[in-house]
Amino acid sequence: MKMNDYIEIVDKKLDEFMPIEYPEDIFKAMKYTVTLPGKRLRPVMCLESCRVFGGNYEDAIPTACAIEMLHAQTLIHDDLPCMDNDDFRRGKPTNHKVFGEANAVLAGDALLTFAPQIIVKNSKNLGSEKLIKILEEYFQAGGAYGVIAGQVVDIESEKGNVQGDKGETLEYIHTHKTADLFKLALRTGAIIANATDEQINEITEFGQILGVAFQIADDILDEISTFEEMGKTLGKDKNAGKLTYTAMYGLDESKNKLSCLLDNCYDIIRKFDIKSEVFVEIISGIKKRVGIK
Repeated sequence: MKMNDYIEIVDKKLDEFMPIEYPEDIFKAMKYTVTLPGKRLRPVMCLESCRVFGGNYEDAIPTACAIEMLHAQTLIHDDLPCMDNDDFRRGKPTNHKVFGEANAVLAGDALLTFAPQIIVKNSKNLGSEKLIKILEEYFQAGGAYGVIAGQVVDIESEKGNVQGDKGETLEYIHTHKTADLFKLALRTGAIIANATDEQINEITEFGQILGVAFQIADDILDEISTFEEMGKTLGKDKNAGKLTYTAMYGLDESKNKLSCLLDNCYDIIRKFDIKSEVFVEIISGIKKRVGIK
């Protein structure tokens, strides 16, 4: 399977999994952000991880789509006026700009619970033991120990309000705001494929490094890219005094660190003999966007 093939499958299934029902306002708001055009990296990684470890990627489609819904939930809440206060996401008005702040909050809340329902309703063939493992992974990554923890520390770190070591705090933010969903996608795909514990540990290491690299790339692009390329307001993190990699280390050092991390991702693929053109394409895509070799 090619990356574009996976994206096409995910887009089609997301539309199927999210009919507009009563009350229409909430379902329209939920579906709006979920189906905005995007790279679908997390669901693609879930499907590819399943395939890499010998599973049938079709078994992972509900879980992959649920992870994209969870990701959309984080974007809706991240864009709210009480959070980052962004007006645009992927080149379109943010959820609260279209549906109002109250409905945006509720849409995010709804997605957080709607997504695991999609897994349970559409993955009964996996069996109860495997479903429980998948849901444990979902709630760990989506809750107070995962992306929410990262968001809280991100908010706390604004204007230099950092307790303890700044480097460790930044690593914590990058791990939980970004890498946790990468690892969720890769780990659940591997679980569905009946991967061994050793294989799950290997793909988890890959997801951690790739996730941190992706967030560093995002920090870099926030300073050097354009609205047309990114589809969102740029420079807001810097203006808000947020703790970012570029704020701490500067652009050149950030690019050097990013390059090293992406090289580490290649090394993991080779070391553990993970045969995936899709993973290579994702790594290469990050390098290309930032302009590093």
